[in-house]
Amino acid sequence: MEDRKFCLDLTRNDVEEWCRDKGYPKFRAGQIDKWLSAGVIKTDEMTNIPKNIRDELEKDFSCGSMNIIHEFVSQIDGTVKLVYALKDGNIIESVVMRYKTGLSICISSQAGCKMGCTFCASAHAGFGRSLTSGEMLGQVLLSQKHMNEKIRSVVVMGIGEPFDNYDNLIGFINRITDPEGPGLGARHITVSTCGLIPRIKEFTALKSQVNLAISLHAPNDELRKELMPVPAHYALKDLMDACREYTKVTGRRITFEYSLFDEVNDTIACADQLQRLLRGMNCHVNLIAANEFDGSPYKRCRKKRIEVFRNALEQRGINATLRREMGSDIMAACGQLRRGIEQGEKG
Repeated sequence: MEDRKFCLDLTRNDVEEWCRDKGYPKFRAGQIDKWLSAGVIKTDEMTNIPKNIRDELEKDFSCGSMNIIHEFVSQIDGTVKLVYALKDGNIIESVVMRYKTGLSICISSQAGCKMGCTFCASAHAGFGRSLTSGEMLGQVLLSQKHMNEKIRSVVVMGIGEPFDNYDNLIGFINRITDPEGPGLGARHITVSTCGLIPRIKEFTALKSQVNLAISLHAPNDELRKELMPVPAHYALKDLMDACREYTKVTGRRITFEYSLFDEVNDTIACADQLQRLLRGMNCHVNLIAANEFDGSPYKRCRKKRIEVFRNALEQRGINATLRREMGSDIMAACGQLRRGIEQGEKG
């Protein structure tokens, strides 16, 4: 089994230490780190590095072992889904979306997911493993290189539960915000969690400028247990307490994601319950027209019901918007990732 460290898991200090141990000049470490920060992970593309050093780098570390193997382009809105093969054979996906402000990427934090949400294709596909911080970073850097355009914002909302891979998530954030590396501003990053309270508390203590989103999807414990059996182990009252503490400590607004399922969680009674749940919190509700997939037990909410529900929230003093749907024709929309490839989709 491959046990060499993936080259994008090397920090600048790691590269400097490796060069020092090998007896290479310090400036070589800077050159190598610059290539890695540009998403160049194949040593033969590091054109200003002598071949003997490239050979040693290839021998000691796993280089070129994360590859884009499929690209799907939406005929509706130009959204691009990229599929990556990892060195151990696991497959992950990310989605690149174009907005007026530039490119945004939705990346995966795990190969598969353990949370068991009944409305999500990723959960139905099973769990492989957590990604390293370098594999998370690789999705951004390789897609940026592939698109030949800078990624302006990152959302960690793809396959997996980021807070179930907390240490690597924080490592990724530290790497991508490094001003001497990719240098992405923390406020251009959003992390979405299904509500793992102990990790929310840890994240709160960091006082990070990274945006936090909570996958809520239900206004009461009973319905949440049906939709999200693993996250529902935490009572909504306790989750809301943790969210209120986050907004108090960080001064940041929190986003709640709420996928709408026809005649399941889109009633006026649900709007009333949401009002009571979120009352007084500095928050925003991001409504999502839920996407169906083969085997999905729920139906997509009808447009009229979505509008009625959104208006009901606004009337109750809850700031709510409907998320723009992107990439649904290539199984790249919310809740659809990973499933297409496993069902034999071809690129």
